Amino acid sequence: MHKHPQLPQAFADLGIEVRFLQALRKMNFVEPSDIQRNLIPPALSGRDVLGQARTGTGKTAAFGLPVLQQIDPAGRLQALCLAPTRELAVQVTGELKRIAEFANLHIVAVYGGQKVATQLHQLGRKPHCVVGTPGRVFDFMNRRVLDISAVRFVVLDEVDRMLDIGFRDDIRNILSRVTGSHQTIFVSATIDGEIKQLALRYMKDPLEVNVSQDRLTVDEVDQSYVPVDPHDKFRLLRLILEQQKPPILIIFCNTKHAARKLAKKLFDLGIEAKEIHGDLIQQKRDRVMERFRKHQIKVLVATDLASRGLDVSAISHIINYDIPKDPEVYVHRIGRTARMGARGTAISFISREQGGELTEIEKLINREIPKLEVPGFTPSTRQEFQPVQKAATPLFSRFSAPAPAAGPAGTATEPKRPPRTLGGKFKPSRSRRR
Repeated sequence: MHKHPQLPQAFADLGIEVRFLQALRKMNFVEPSDIQRNLIPPALSGRDVLGQARTGTGKTAAFGLPVLQQIDPAGRLQALCLAPTRELAVQVTGELKRIAEFANLHIVAVYGGQKVATQLHQLGRKPHCVVGTPGRVFDFMNRRVLDISAVRFVVLDEVDRMLDIGFRDDIRNILSRVTGSHQTIFVSATIDGEIKQLALRYMKDPLEVNVSQDRLTVDEVDQSYVPVDPHDKFRLLRLILEQQKPPILIIFCNTKHAARKLAKKLFDLGIEAKEIHGDLIQQKRDRVMERFRKHQIKVLVATDLASRGLDVSAISHIINYDIPKDPEVYVHRIGRTARMGARGTAISFISREQGGELTEIEKLINREIPKLEVPGFTPSTRQEFQPVQKAATPLFSRFSAPAPAAGPAGTATEPKRPPRTLGGKFKPSRSRRR
């Protein structure tokens, strides 16, 4: 095969063309991951593929490269990719756009929470590839503004998650409307009997590619837990942040209220922390995620809305402030760190009543999670525990909040705060955004 100086030859050996090799070089791709090495060649040959790999192993490029390479730039809509969440749809779209930078392909995302008119305008620009959540894709199909009957490539990303959150009917309805000759690719972190039944119905003799090696979590994640009572969690978190100084991290909470409350407490300590959960409008969620991807925000306090679809480079730490009740959610959460072979740290806070949850996680990942000793942390009783006062100076500079603006004669002025209101309990009830 002809060699291309300075281009990633390992990808060229898999059959990837120069226009995509140029993009991979710009993205600093050198060696393909296991899922990329095993999925790209059969996908380029036109076979249906059922791919299984752990989170953080490069599944988007594994299906994106062969699909985009087979698209005809002179044609119209040829590829459809379904993703379970809005965040993952945005993430996949961004990754595919980077891969297709030198290929003259138009890729758009459609998902709930954005103005329909905006997305209709994007569809009107004749995209070659549409990435979307099943609900919005099915809605646009019913409105007859998205015709997928002649689509040549169909990708289902994170199939297990789509089934978990109730997209079964939408997926079946969408797949049944692709009536032309087409290639189908499923990718997922786990593959169970239900996914195999879906593959049997909608795929043609699929090749099963499994590179998960029967281990759900990557070896590069240093996992540990700390025994802590609920009233001591924030004091423990503060100690870990002071001692380990993680450059960029995600802290997971189980509820929107807990995420909102924790983000405020961190901000009051001088830490630039932002919350992300289902109550935020989509525009604000997109803005927070964009800043986090650019490392302008160092701490993200999230519910499990963000446990899938977050592919942010250099996330050093995952802290499970609340341990999830579902062991598989734990796997998805810690998969946000140690991406593409980098090292990462995952620390879980476990109360004395949650030993059973920890055991279930260990059984699922088939390894024992060691206990972490945090220097200076000794459990306190509720009577001894005192609320942490607002820090006079930030904990450490990289998490600093903006300094107050200087007033007349160089004096500092307090930032303007919004007027106090009667509070949420006096507001009329409203439906929560899911």
